Parts: sequence; C-alpha cells; structure tokens
Amino acid sequence: MRTSSPYNPSGPSGPSTPSRPALPALSRRGLLTAGGALGLGALLTACGDDKDKASNAGSSDGKAWSFKDDRGKTVRTKSTPKNIVAFISTAAALHDYGVECTGVFGPSKPVGGKPNPQAGDLDVDKLTSVGETWGQFNIEKYASLKPDLLISNMFPPPNLWFVPEESSKKIAALAPSVGINGARASLLEPLKRYTNLAVALGADLESEKVRAAKSRFQKAERTLRKAAKANGGLKVMAMTGDADQMYVAVPDSYCDLNYFKDLGVEFVEGKKSDEWGFWEFLSWENADKYHADLIMVDNRSSALNEQQLAKKPTWNKLPAVKVGQTVPWSMEERYSYAGYAPVLEQLAAAVEKSKKLKR
Repeated sequence: MRTSSPYNPSGPSGPSTPSRPALPALSRRGLLTAGGALGLGALLTACGDDKDKASNAGSSDGKAWSFKDDRGKTVRTKSTPKNIVAFISTAAALHDYGVECTGVFGPSKPVGGKPNPQAGDLDVDKLTSVGETWGQFNIEKYASLKPDLLISNMFPPPNLWFVPEESSKKIAALAPSVGINGARASLLEPLKRYTNLAVALGADLESEKVRAAKSRFQKAERTLRKAAKANGGLKVMAMTGDADQMYVAVPDSYCDLNYFKDLGVEFVEGKKSDEWGFWEFLSWENADKYHADLIMVDNRSSALNEQQLAKKPTWNKLPAVKVGQTVPWSMEERYSYAGYAPVLEQLAAAVEKSKKLKR
C-alpha cells in the first residue's frame, strides 16, 4: 500500500509543494490516498484496559490520571502528564485551551515567510520538533524530552498520524499514547474529544479565551448555515493535486466536509478510488469531470498551491478557477473552536459571494 493520504503530509497524493523536494511517488501517493493516516500511522500501545471506569475527562489533581482514547484504549499514568509530545495540529489545539506541549512532530516550519497553517497560534520556536516531514521521527530526540504522553490524530483508527510504522514499537516503549479520530464522523466529534482531553490535562473551559472561541464558532456556524441556504444549489468541490493527478475528496470521509454538509453546503461527491476511500484520483486531462461553482484548495504546506496549480492548463480552464471562485481548504486544521471558527467564517463568505456557473 502506498504511504500517502488525503492528509498527505508530504506529497501530491496528498500534497507536496513543488518548491520542496518531491517525495518518491510511492510515499507521496500513499499519504494522499490513505485518507489521513493510511498505512503509515502506527498503533502505539496504551497502558491500561478498556474496563477502566474513569471518566473521559480524566483527573488533573496531580494524582493518578487516566483517559480513554478513540481506539478504546485507556491510558493511565501516576499523575497528570506534563511533558507532552504531539502532532503539530494537535499541539495547536491543546494550546488553544491553555495546555502546552514540550515537543511536536509534523509540518511546523513557516511557509513563504508566514506561519504554517497547521501550527495555529503556537510559537513553534519554543517547541522541540522531533520530525518535520512524513516518515521523520527522531527517537533519540523524543527520548531526550522524557515524554509522559504522545498524542496524535487518526484517519481512521487505530493508526496514529505521522508516527512511522517502522519505529512504532520503540516509540511506544517510551511513553503511552492517545489517539483522537478525525475521519468518517462529524467535525463536532473530534472537537468534543479534544475538549475532553484538554480538560483532563488541566484546561479551564470557563476562561475568557476559551468561552470567546466557542461563542465565535457557534456564530460562524449559524452564518455558514444561512449562507448555504441562501445560495442553495451551489456546488462545492474539495481537492488537492500533485504533478500527475488531481484528487477530489469523498466528503463523508472528512469530518469537516461531513459537518459542512450538515450545515447545508452541497458538495461534489468524489468516488472512492481505493480501499481507504478518501479520494477519487483523476488525471489532469480529466480535471473537468465534475462541475463545481466553488473549489476548496488544500492549504497544507506539502500541497500544490494555486500558483503551482496554475501551471496545469486544465486547472486554468475550470469555470470556478476562471472567475476566481476558490477558497483555501484547511484539511488538517486543529480540532478546537478557536481553530475552526475562522474556517467557518471564510467558507461562509466564499459561499455567500460565489455565483452559480454555467455547466
């Protein structure tokens, strides 16, 4: 199985920026076609068993701590974890709740002089990175951080996103892990689960910052629902691309697109091209297979951006591209209300101003 995914951390299959060295076709496609955590993720063994009766909220009083993750595994530690190492967007989500990580892995470096979109509001210069690209995970550096807990997303379970399969046993031996599912569910699910996890790690949901973020999210939610209803019939397509192909998302496989559908957004329904079911693969010659009035373009640093896509003649011929009806797709946005509020606002604005185009 190839190692790329729709979340394709590194390459066109999932994305890869031509400005960076392209990964071998195999790993790039794997990252993209897998759906987020394809076969590369690794299932790190968590301590404990499924019979634990502790609440998902865990305990943050300095005594014994536990949390049941989305693999059904219950992690138990002697006290609330402090030295946390997490996937970059996971660390960004926890930061929004006031929970700080010691180390991160995944794309965190600035892109074009701007903060990496997956890093949220993190000050990445203050964090230790144990790996920037797909397949990288410096075990020695990870061990030096004396981790209490490792956290990552799953697309879908049980594999942990961006944790190399070949190193999984060594990584698992150093600290327990928590995995949160981000596939084939509504966005509201991982948002809830990260809220639970943050509380377990000591977050205060009554802080002004956290309350304001949720309020903004709820307002943006209403705005998108209203915009979708007012512009009914507008067809939206979510995509990414590499040198050889364009990939059209299968909306129900992505928690954000799934949720946007619940709010009334009408998506182009890509057909599953492989066992993972996250994408339909199209040659660039067939990029016009579907009609779309608005196109959501993968914004990850590993993805082809619109300037690079513009080098594809068939991309430029798409009706939505011709009239500038495109909007960034935060495919790996952090699962927090602070992270998704602006995403909803941006999409609502795009839906509101887009016109239905002739087929």
